Amino acid sequence: MFSFLIIILGLCVFEIISSIDNAIVNAHVLRTMPEKYRKIFLFWGILFAVFVVRGLLPFLIVWLANPALTPIQLFTFVFSNDPKIETYINQSKPFLLLGGGVYLFFIFLSWLFLEEKKYAFLVEGFIHRRGLWFYALAAIFLTGIVYLALKINPMLALAACIGFTAFFITDGFKKNAEEQEKKLLSSNMSAWSKILYLEILDASFSIDGVIGAFAFTLSVPLILIGNGIGAFVVREVTVRGTEVIAKLAYLKNGAMYSIGFLGIIMILESFGKEYPYWLAPLNTIIILFIFLYLSWLELDQSHERWWNVKRLWHK
Repeated sequence: MFSFLIIILGLCVFEIISSIDNAIVNAHVLRTMPEKYRKIFLFWGILFAVFVVRGLLPFLIVWLANPALTPIQLFTFVFSNDPKIETYINQSKPFLLLGGGVYLFFIFLSWLFLEEKKYAFLVEGFIHRRGLWFYALAAIFLTGIVYLALKINPMLALAACIGFTAFFITDGFKKNAEEQEKKLLSSNMSAWSKILYLEILDASFSIDGVIGAFAFTLSVPLILIGNGIGAFVVREVTVRGTEVIAKLAYLKNGAMYSIGFLGIIMILESFGKEYPYWLAPLNTIIILFIFLYLSWLELDQSHERWWNVKRLWHK
């Protein structure tokens, strides 16, 4: 029971910090909509985000790794104590972990090299100014992973390529979302069109959280509980806490470093390394607290600078 609670806590924290960008985009668009449609999005959006997207996606991922199972068998096995499902999951574990690990690591690498950010460390600025290196490093990294995977199982190499492909598909969605958000904030698009856009955007963002969940556990019920609770919290942030979250300058950095470490853990596990169940949750929680602390220091210094300016002005 203790291990289950630790895993669920880690899943909740990871889901929350990996969805912060989504919450902020949602809040900005919701401000342009009438109150009636905000309530519609928040109610039906929760049902769609939690029960449809985050509810079905883990099953879909497990089924893609175990296509011999019918959908009915998959649902039955997952919620039963049938030892067959454990056998199937263990057989597919390397493929799930490598595909997911490559996907997550490329998200981190892309953020580190290409995305505008508030630098928490000097090295981030150095790397960002050399953003074109991302494409060379990405190609070298994928080639190395595929080479190692081919020595073990050609299907393992295919899993790495699928993770790589999934990254570029979802990355395209997210980059397009940034452009669409600017248009939505200044357009007269109907409220229903904006709701549909937000649901599609939420689905693309939820993939990170669901794939990362497999670094914590291969138990689909635990993933459903942890990600579901995290998704509810993100919706509350969307409504009430966006201004506070936006002031935490380094929270996005923490989310990306957490994603990067989880990706590395998944890749290493896919090649046979074994780690204790508490490593992924502990990694996520420690990184979160580190970057929350850095954000608090930045916020405190900003307040101090503001008061100093005010004093000088009055003098």
